[in-house]
Amino acid sequence: MENNTDNISAIQTTEVLEKPESQLREMWASLISNKGAVAGLIIIAILTFVAIFGKWLMPYDPNYSDMAISFQPPSTAHWFGTDQLGRDIFSRIIDGTHISLTVGLSAVAISLTIGTILGAVAGYRGGKTDAVIMRFMDMMLAIPSILLAIAFMAALGKGIDKAVIAIGLVSIPEYARIVRGCILSVKENDYVQAAKVVGNKDVRIVFKHIVPNILSSIVVRATLGISTAVLDTSALGFLGLGVQPPFAEWGDMLGRARGFIFSAPHTLVFPGIAITITVLAFNLLGDGLRDALDPKSRKI
Repeated sequence: MENNTDNISAIQTTEVLEKPESQLREMWASLISNKGAVAGLIIIAILTFVAIFGKWLMPYDPNYSDMAISFQPPSTAHWFGTDQLGRDIFSRIIDGTHISLTVGLSAVAISLTIGTILGAVAGYRGGKTDAVIMRFMDMMLAIPSILLAIAFMAALGKGIDKAVIAIGLVSIPEYARIVRGCILSVKENDYVQAAKVVGNKDVRIVFKHIVPNILSSIVVRATLGISTAVLDTSALGFLGLGVQPPFAEWGDMLGRARGFIFSAPHTLVFPGIAITITVLAFNLLGDGLRDALDPKSRKI
């Protein structure tokens, strides 16, 4: 009888130890069963490879200008053609991949960090603290993000670092509201009350016990947020307020080529395709992660 009890205990212990690993396997199986998410993941992997090793992949110097070959259509010598200054568009798009992903990831890191802290404080503390923080977030949400980003750029000035800060700041309210809502739904759970009883400080309770349990919502929003950041970067570049020459940035390429839409459409088509594919990839991956991390909609 004692041996049977020991065996049952050992089996239960094994099941507990294997549970997190089995959950990860289920999440991964659900993710790879989603064809859209797999396609997005593959595209993002390719973009990341291009962003890291792009300088060895570019056939030409992206900033080298030769007016004698300006507006050349796509050919074997210049796969995507040349722009108004005779620069190779293919090389500039590869160079722009690094800039777009860097700005997107950096901006999301800023908004995610600040938004998570503000949302956690508002949701956990409640009362006047919650009211003050969330009303300020509502004020920011009342202004279209691109207009708010333009206002920040006007105050900060032009450049890559300024674009990162501006885009990061305008996305803070989205993360703050998501984190606040998640914390409000879990802060009364038993494990939170137990953490309070044993004397854990509020900061430890929030970031050690609560935030890890709402991480799935944050990860999904951050993935989708990268696509939004890439779009905002391109929009600022199109308006001439974002990344400045000599850096190659997709939105800036579109903005400088908009006057040649009929005479040299390839100068706009390829940067536009690059933006579209990048945004689509992160959206597809974000949708797949949302389904994989939600047990109710998980595909296995």
